[in-house]
Amino acid sequence: MDLTPEKLARMMDLSAVRTDVDLDEIRVLAETCKEYGCICAFAMPCYVPELVRLLADAPAVGVGGVVGFPSGAQSTAIKVAEARQQLDQGVVELDMVVNVGWLLSGCDERVEDDIRAVVEAARPAPVKVILEAHYLTDEQIVRASRLAVRAGAAFVKTGTGWAETGATLENVRLIKSAIGDAAQVKAAGGVRDFRTVQAMIGLGVTRFGVGLASGRAILGECAEQTGIGARMA
Repeated sequence: MDLTPEKLARMMDLSAVRTDVDLDEIRVLAETCKEYGCICAFAMPCYVPELVRLLADAPAVGVGGVVGFPSGAQSTAIKVAEARQQLDQGVVELDMVVNVGWLLSGCDERVEDDIRAVVEAARPAPVKVILEAHYLTDEQIVRASRLAVRAGAAFVKTGTGWAETGATLENVRLIKSAIGDAAQVKAAGGVRDFRTVQAMIGLGVTRFGVGLASGRAILGECAEQTGIGARMA
């Protein structure tokens, strides 16, 4: 892939989903996404209306919503309500956390039904299913990936960024081997440099979830290595 900063930005979801994010950081998130032309901006649900307003003049930048952050342990009804509310407010994509506890308990049918309920509520908006792979064995990563695809996920995503790890090369390989081309792969949770991005693209990743600081650093590295400046949106 002939990767330029502009192309990479269209593979990058910039996020501000930490506990201590305030309105000032939401404003910086919006401005950064507009500056680089990132494909999507993600914030916690309480900030969705503000983010939609801030990005109203940047139609190329979508607003994403998070469902079940960070544990995935909310009831299915709450996840569905959370999804519908954010869609009504203007989000165009949803990233939902799988119910990790159910998965660890072997409750595959519950996990699949939980995902499917959000997917059906969200249609036609795509849903990315977050495995939170840091807490899972290889077998559980494969199983969860296949459950997500069966439930209609558009993407399988490595992690929320709240756990210690998530987006390792091995986790990406496992997910891709489990789902093939049935869904796309989003890497998030530890993607902090351009070299990692390049390696993951080689493994089949088509979307990255990164925080503000990491996003700027990665796009800067890409511009430096390619000799091409990032487009100003």
